[in-house]
Amino acid sequence: MSLLERSWYQKHWYINPLTWLLLPLSVLFWLISNFRKLLFKLAVKKTITSSVPVIVVGNISVGGNGKTPMVIWLCEYYKKRNKKAVVISRGYGGKSVHYPCDVNESSSPSQCGDEPVLIAKRTGFPVIVGPNRVENIKQAVDKYQPDVIISDDGMQHYQMGRHLELCIVDSKRQFGNGLLMPAGPLRETKKRLNSIDLVIENGGSAQFHYILAQSGLYKVKDDCPANFENHKVSGIAVSAIGNPARFEVSLAQANINIIDKKHFRDHHKFTKNDFANDSNINIFMTEKDAVKCKAFAKDNWYYLRVDASPNTNTQKKLERLLKTIT
Repeated sequence: MSLLERSWYQKHWYINPLTWLLLPLSVLFWLISNFRKLLFKLAVKKTITSSVPVIVVGNISVGGNGKTPMVIWLCEYYKKRNKKAVVISRGYGGKSVHYPCDVNESSSPSQCGDEPVLIAKRTGFPVIVGPNRVENIKQAVDKYQPDVIISDDGMQHYQMGRHLELCIVDSKRQFGNGLLMPAGPLRETKKRLNSIDLVIENGGSAQFHYILAQSGLYKVKDDCPANFENHKVSGIAVSAIGNPARFEVSLAQANINIIDKKHFRDHHKFTKNDFANDSNINIFMTEKDAVKCKAFAKDNWYYLRVDASPNTNTQKKLERLLKTIT
Protein backbone atom coordinates (compact mmCIF):
# COMPACT_ATOMS: atom_id res chain seq x y z
CA MET A 1 0.00 0.00 0.00
CA SER A 2 1.41 3.38 -1.00
CA LEU A 3 1.95 6.30 1.37
CA LEU A 4 -1.10 8.03 -0.09
CA GLU A 5 -3.33 4.97 0.36
CA ARG A 6 -2.14 4.52 3.95
CA SER A 7 -3.16 8.12 4.66
CA TRP A 8 -6.67 7.39 3.33
CA TYR A 9 -7.24 4.65 5.90
CA GLN A 10 -5.46 6.25 8.84
CA LYS A 11 -7.70 6.34 11.90
CA HIS A 12 -7.06 9.98 12.80
CA TRP A 13 -6.62 11.64 9.41
CA TYR A 14 -6.48 15.14 10.88
CA ILE A 15 -3.01 14.53 12.34
CA ASN A 16 -1.57 13.58 8.94
CA PRO A 17 0.24 16.48 7.21
CA LEU A 18 -0.19 14.83 3.79
CA THR A 19 -3.98 14.84 4.17
CA TRP A 20 -4.04 18.56 4.99
CA LEU A 21 -1.74 19.24 2.06
CA LEU A 22 -4.16 17.49 -0.32
CA LEU A 23 -7.41 18.92 1.09
CA PRO A 24 -7.47 21.95 -1.25
CA LEU A 25 -7.32 19.56 -4.21
CA SER A 26 -10.22 17.59 -2.74
CA VAL A 27 -12.26 20.81 -2.54
CA LEU A 28 -11.44 21.46 -6.20
CA PHE A 29 -12.45 17.87 -7.05
CA TRP A 30 -15.78 18.42 -5.23
CA LEU A 31 -16.46 21.65 -7.14
CA ILE A 32 -15.69 20.12 -10.53
CA SER A 33 -17.65 16.89 -9.95
CA ASN A 34 -20.69 18.74 -8.60
CA PHE A 35 -20.63 21.21 -11.48
CA ARG A 36 -20.52 18.27 -13.87
CA LYS A 37 -23.49 16.60 -12.13
CA LEU A 38 -25.39 19.90 -12.27
CA LEU A 39 -24.94 20.01 -16.05
CA PHE A 40 -26.67 16.64 -16.33
CA LYS A 41 -29.39 17.69 -13.89
CA LEU A 42 -30.13 20.79 -15.97
CA ALA A 43 -29.98 18.71 -19.19
CA VAL A 44 -27.10 20.79 -20.52
CA LYS A 45 -25.36 17.43 -20.83
CA LYS A 46 -27.63 14.58 -21.86
CA THR A 47 -28.08 11.27 -20.13
CA ILE A 48 -28.72 8.58 -22.73
CA THR A 49 -31.01 5.80 -21.52
CA SER A 50 -31.04 2.45 -23.27
CA SER A 51 -34.19 0.54 -24.15
CA VAL A 52 -32.50 -2.46 -22.55
CA PRO A 53 -32.31 -2.35 -18.73
CA VAL A 54 -28.87 -1.35 -17.41
CA ILE A 55 -27.60 -2.44 -13.99
CA VAL A 56 -24.59 -0.56 -12.61
CA VAL A 57 -22.41 -2.41 -10.12
CA GLY A 58 -20.11 0.25 -8.74
CA ASN A 59 -18.89 2.09 -5.68
CA ILE A 60 -18.17 5.59 -4.41
CA SER A 61 -14.56 4.85 -3.47
CA VAL A 62 -11.46 3.83 -5.38
CA GLY A 63 -9.70 0.50 -4.98
CA GLY A 64 -10.94 -3.07 -4.91
CA ASN A 65 -14.31 -3.32 -3.22
CA GLY A 66 -15.53 -6.58 -4.74
CA LYS A 67 -17.58 -5.52 -7.76
CA THR A 68 -16.48 -8.35 -10.06
CA PRO A 69 -17.84 -11.23 -7.92
CA MET A 70 -21.22 -9.48 -7.81
CA VAL A 71 -21.18 -8.95 -11.58
CA ILE A 72 -20.54 -12.68 -12.01
CA TRP A 73 -23.34 -13.49 -9.54
CA LEU A 74 -25.77 -11.37 -11.58
CA CYS A 75 -24.69 -13.12 -14.78
CA GLU A 76 -25.33 -16.51 -13.18
CA TYR A 77 -28.71 -15.28 -11.94
CA TYR A 78 -29.79 -14.44 -15.49
CA LYS A 79 -28.23 -17.56 -16.98
CA LYS A 80 -30.34 -19.73 -14.67
CA ARG A 81 -33.42 -17.90 -15.98
CA ASN A 82 -32.44 -18.35 -19.64
CA LYS A 83 -31.94 -14.63 -20.14
CA LYS A 84 -29.14 -13.06 -22.14
CA ALA A 85 -26.82 -10.59 -20.46
CA VAL A 86 -23.96 -8.48 -21.80
CA VAL A 87 -21.35 -7.01 -19.46
CA ILE A 88 -19.75 -3.67 -20.26
CA SER A 89 -16.59 -2.32 -18.66
CA ARG A 90 -14.02 0.43 -18.95
CA GLY A 91 -11.39 -2.28 -19.33
CA TYR A 92 -8.99 -0.59 -16.94
CA GLY A 93 -5.36 -1.40 -17.71
CA GLY A 94 -6.09 -2.56 -21.27
CA LYS A 95 -4.87 -0.80 -24.39
CA SER A 96 -6.88 -1.96 -27.36
CA VAL A 97 -6.31 -0.46 -30.82
CA HIS A 98 -10.05 0.14 -31.16
CA TYR A 99 -13.12 0.62 -28.95
CA PRO A 100 -15.68 -0.67 -28.23
CA CYS A 101 -13.84 -3.99 -28.05
CA ASP A 102 -15.41 -7.44 -27.72
CA VAL A 103 -13.87 -9.68 -25.09
CA ASN A 104 -13.89 -13.44 -24.72
CA GLU A 105 -11.97 -15.87 -22.51
CA SER A 106 -9.12 -15.99 -25.04
CA SER A 107 -8.67 -12.22 -25.23
CA SER A 108 -5.46 -10.62 -24.03
CA PRO A 109 -5.74 -8.92 -20.62
CA SER A 110 -3.11 -6.41 -21.77
CA GLN A 111 -5.51 -5.28 -24.49
CA CYS A 112 -8.86 -5.63 -22.74
CA GLY A 113 -8.10 -5.51 -19.01
CA ASP A 114 -7.92 -8.36 -16.51
CA GLU A 115 -11.41 -8.18 -15.02
CA PRO A 116 -13.27 -8.26 -18.39
CA VAL A 117 -11.33 -11.36 -19.44
CA LEU A 118 -12.10 -13.02 -16.11
CA ILE A 119 -15.82 -12.20 -16.41
CA ALA A 120 -15.96 -13.55 -19.97
CA LYS A 121 -14.15 -16.71 -18.88
CA ARG A 122 -16.36 -17.35 -15.86
CA THR A 123 -19.77 -16.49 -17.35
CA GLY A 124 -19.61 -17.22 -21.07
CA PHE A 125 -21.57 -14.01 -21.68
CA PRO A 126 -20.33 -11.34 -24.10
CA VAL A 127 -18.21 -8.58 -22.56
CA ILE A 128 -17.60 -5.23 -24.23
CA VAL A 129 -14.96 -2.76 -23.07
CA GLY A 130 -14.29 0.86 -23.91
CA PRO A 131 -14.03 4.29 -22.26
CA ASN A 132 -17.42 5.42 -23.62
CA ARG A 133 -20.03 3.29 -21.91
CA VAL A 134 -22.85 4.66 -24.07
CA GLU A 135 -21.04 3.37 -27.15
CA ASN A 136 -20.47 0.05 -25.36
CA ILE A 137 -24.21 -0.23 -24.70
CA LYS A 138 -25.06 0.61 -28.30
CA GLN A 139 -22.78 -2.15 -29.57
CA ALA A 140 -24.20 -4.59 -27.00
CA VAL A 141 -27.78 -3.90 -28.10
CA ASP A 142 -27.06 -3.90 -31.84
CA LYS A 143 -24.87 -7.00 -31.82
CA TYR A 144 -26.33 -9.24 -29.11
CA GLN A 145 -29.93 -8.08 -28.39
CA PRO A 146 -29.57 -8.85 -24.67
CA ASP A 147 -32.29 -8.91 -22.03
CA VAL A 148 -30.10 -6.92 -19.64
CA ILE A 149 -26.79 -5.03 -19.62
CA ILE A 150 -24.55 -5.15 -16.56
CA SER A 151 -22.02 -2.34 -16.15
CA ASP A 152 -18.92 -3.29 -14.17
CA ASP A 153 -18.28 0.05 -12.46
CA GLY A 154 -19.42 3.30 -14.09
CA MET A 155 -21.49 4.70 -11.23
CA GLN A 156 -20.03 8.16 -11.89
CA HIS A 157 -20.47 7.90 -15.68
CA TYR A 158 -23.61 10.06 -15.71
CA GLN A 159 -24.00 10.13 -19.46
CA MET A 160 -24.99 6.46 -19.13
CA GLY A 161 -28.59 6.05 -18.05
CA ARG A 162 -29.26 3.23 -15.63
CA HIS A 163 -32.27 1.35 -14.31
CA LEU A 164 -30.66 -0.05 -11.15
CA GLU A 165 -27.62 0.88 -9.06
CA LEU A 166 -25.79 -1.50 -6.72
CA CYS A 167 -22.98 -0.06 -4.60
CA ILE A 168 -20.37 -2.49 -3.24
CA VAL A 169 -18.56 -1.49 -0.05
CA ASP A 170 -15.56 -3.23 1.48
CA SER A 171 -16.63 -4.09 5.04
CA LYS A 172 -13.12 -3.66 6.45
CA ARG A 173 -12.01 -0.43 4.80
CA GLN A 174 -15.48 1.10 4.46
CA PHE A 175 -15.00 4.72 3.27
CA GLY A 176 -11.58 5.33 4.79
CA ASN A 177 -11.21 8.82 6.22
CA GLY A 178 -14.44 9.89 4.50
CA LEU A 179 -12.72 12.51 2.34
CA LEU A 180 -12.87 12.99 -1.39
CA MET A 181 -9.90 12.30 -3.64
CA PRO A 182 -7.01 12.87 -3.43
CA ALA A 183 -7.07 13.51 0.34
CA GLY A 184 -9.32 10.46 0.73
CA PRO A 185 -10.52 7.47 -1.31
CA LEU A 186 -14.00 8.77 -2.19
CA ARG A 187 -15.19 9.58 -5.70
CA GLU A 188 -18.41 11.01 -4.27
CA THR A 189 -19.54 11.93 -0.78
CA LYS A 190 -21.41 9.39 1.35
CA LYS A 191 -24.59 11.39 0.70
CA ARG A 192 -24.66 9.68 -2.70
CA LEU A 193 -25.58 6.39 -0.98
CA ASN A 194 -29.08 7.78 -0.31
CA SER A 195 -29.93 7.63 -4.01
CA ILE A 196 -28.55 4.12 -4.65
CA ASP A 197 -31.00 1.22 -4.92
CA LEU A 198 -28.98 -1.19 -2.79
CA VAL A 199 -25.72 -0.86 -0.85
CA ILE A 200 -24.06 -4.24 -0.33
CA GLU A 201 -21.09 -4.91 1.93
CA ASN A 202 -18.39 -7.29 0.82
CA GLY A 203 -17.90 -9.31 4.02
CA GLY A 204 -18.97 -8.11 7.45
CA SER A 205 -22.38 -8.50 9.04
CA ALA A 206 -24.45 -5.63 7.65
CA GLN A 207 -28.12 -6.25 6.84
CA PHE A 208 -27.19 -6.50 3.17
CA HIS A 209 -23.88 -8.21 2.54
CA TYR A 210 -22.20 -11.08 0.75
CA ILE A 211 -19.22 -13.23 1.57
CA LEU A 212 -16.63 -14.59 -0.83
CA ALA A 213 -17.14 -18.34 -0.74
CA GLN A 214 -14.16 -20.44 -1.81
CA SER A 215 -14.79 -22.86 -4.65
CA GLY A 216 -11.38 -24.47 -4.96
CA LEU A 217 -7.78 -24.05 -6.02
CA TYR A 218 -6.95 -24.42 -9.72
CA LYS A 219 -3.79 -24.50 -11.79
CA VAL A 220 -3.06 -21.22 -13.54
CA LYS A 221 -1.60 -23.04 -16.53
CA ASP A 222 -4.61 -25.14 -17.55
CA ASP A 223 -7.44 -24.40 -15.06
CA CYS A 224 -7.39 -27.97 -13.78
CA PRO A 225 -8.37 -28.45 -10.12
CA ALA A 226 -5.41 -28.69 -7.75
CA ASN A 227 -5.14 -31.91 -5.83
CA PHE A 228 -3.33 -31.52 -2.52
CA GLU A 229 -5.09 -34.51 -0.91
CA ASN A 230 -5.99 -32.41 2.14
CA HIS A 231 -2.30 -31.83 2.94
CA LYS A 232 -1.25 -28.40 4.07
CA VAL A 233 1.05 -26.90 1.45
CA SER A 234 3.30 -23.86 1.55
CA GLY A 235 3.88 -21.12 -0.97
CA ILE A 236 4.04 -17.43 -1.83
CA ALA A 237 0.90 -15.30 -2.00
CA VAL A 238 1.17 -12.99 -5.02
CA SER A 239 -1.46 -10.35 -5.67
CA ALA A 240 -2.13 -7.19 -7.65
CA ILE A 241 -5.49 -6.25 -6.18
CA GLY A 242 -6.95 -3.44 -4.09
CA ASN A 243 -7.18 -5.41 -0.83
CA PRO A 244 -4.58 -8.22 -0.68
CA ALA A 245 -5.19 -8.90 3.03
CA ARG A 246 -8.62 -10.39 2.31
CA PHE A 247 -7.13 -12.72 -0.30
CA GLU A 248 -4.39 -13.86 2.09
CA VAL A 249 -6.92 -14.66 4.80
CA SER A 250 -8.82 -16.77 2.25
CA LEU A 251 -5.64 -18.68 1.42
CA ALA A 252 -5.05 -19.42 5.09
CA GLN A 253 -8.63 -20.68 5.36
CA ALA A 254 -7.90 -22.95 2.38
CA ASN A 255 -5.11 -24.58 4.41
CA ILE A 256 -2.29 -22.79 2.58
CA ASN A 257 0.82 -21.92 4.62
CA ILE A 258 1.94 -18.50 3.34
CA ILE A 259 5.72 -18.25 3.63
CA ASP A 260 6.00 -14.91 1.82
CA LYS A 261 3.79 -12.20 0.33
CA LYS A 262 4.31 -10.16 -2.81
CA HIS A 263 2.08 -7.15 -3.38
CA PHE A 264 1.86 -5.29 -6.68
CA ARG A 265 -0.28 -2.31 -7.62
CA ASP A 266 -3.86 -3.08 -8.62
CA HIS A 267 -4.06 -4.21 -12.29
CA HIS A 268 -0.28 -4.71 -12.47
CA LYS A 269 0.75 -6.32 -15.77
CA PHE A 270 2.70 -9.39 -14.74
CA THR A 271 5.74 -10.65 -16.65
CA LYS A 272 8.06 -13.62 -16.15
CA ASN A 273 10.56 -11.30 -14.49
CA ASP A 274 8.17 -10.73 -11.59
CA PHE A 275 8.76 -14.38 -10.63
CA ALA A 276 12.46 -14.67 -11.52
CA ASN A 277 13.48 -15.53 -7.94
CA ASP A 278 10.65 -17.97 -7.25
CA SER A 279 11.94 -20.98 -9.21
CA ASN A 280 10.40 -24.04 -7.57
CA ILE A 281 8.18 -22.41 -4.96
CA ASN A 282 4.41 -22.80 -5.09
CA ILE A 283 2.72 -19.59 -6.19
CA PHE A 284 -0.83 -18.74 -5.13
CA MET A 285 -2.76 -15.87 -6.68
CA THR A 286 -6.25 -14.54 -7.32
CA GLU A 287 -8.23 -15.61 -10.36
CA LYS A 288 -8.05 -12.05 -11.67
CA ASP A 289 -4.26 -12.13 -11.58
CA ALA A 290 -4.15 -15.66 -13.00
CA VAL A 291 -5.61 -14.58 -16.36
CA LYS A 292 -2.56 -12.33 -16.82
CA CYS A 293 -0.07 -15.10 -16.01
CA LYS A 294 -1.55 -18.03 -17.92
CA ALA A 295 0.81 -17.70 -20.90
CA PHE A 296 3.97 -18.23 -18.83
CA ALA A 297 2.65 -20.04 -15.74
CA LYS A 298 4.45 -23.04 -14.27
CA ASP A 299 2.87 -26.28 -13.08
CA ASN A 300 3.03 -25.22 -9.43
CA TRP A 301 1.19 -21.93 -9.83
CA TYR A 302 -2.38 -21.90 -8.51
CA TYR A 303 -5.30 -19.53 -8.17
CA LEU A 304 -8.09 -19.46 -5.62
CA ARG A 305 -11.56 -19.27 -7.12
CA VAL A 306 -14.17 -17.42 -5.07
CA ASP A 307 -17.85 -16.70 -5.62
CA ALA A 308 -20.14 -14.06 -4.17
CA SER A 309 -22.56 -15.64 -1.71
CA PRO A 310 -25.22 -13.08 -0.67
CA ASN A 311 -26.94 -13.48 2.66
CA THR A 312 -30.69 -14.13 2.69
CA ASN A 313 -31.67 -10.46 3.06
CA THR A 314 -29.47 -9.45 0.14
CA GLN A 315 -30.66 -12.24 -2.12
CA LYS A 316 -34.33 -11.49 -1.49
CA LYS A 317 -33.82 -7.76 -1.99
CA LEU A 318 -31.84 -8.33 -5.18
CA GLU A 319 -34.48 -10.64 -6.62
CA ARG A 320 -37.22 -8.08 -5.90
CA LEU A 321 -35.22 -5.29 -7.55
CA LEU A 322 -34.26 -7.38 -10.56
CA LYS A 323 -37.86 -8.40 -11.17
CA THR A 324 -38.84 -4.74 -11.48
CA ILE A 325 -36.53 -4.17 -14.45
CA THR A 326 -36.36 -7.50 -16.31
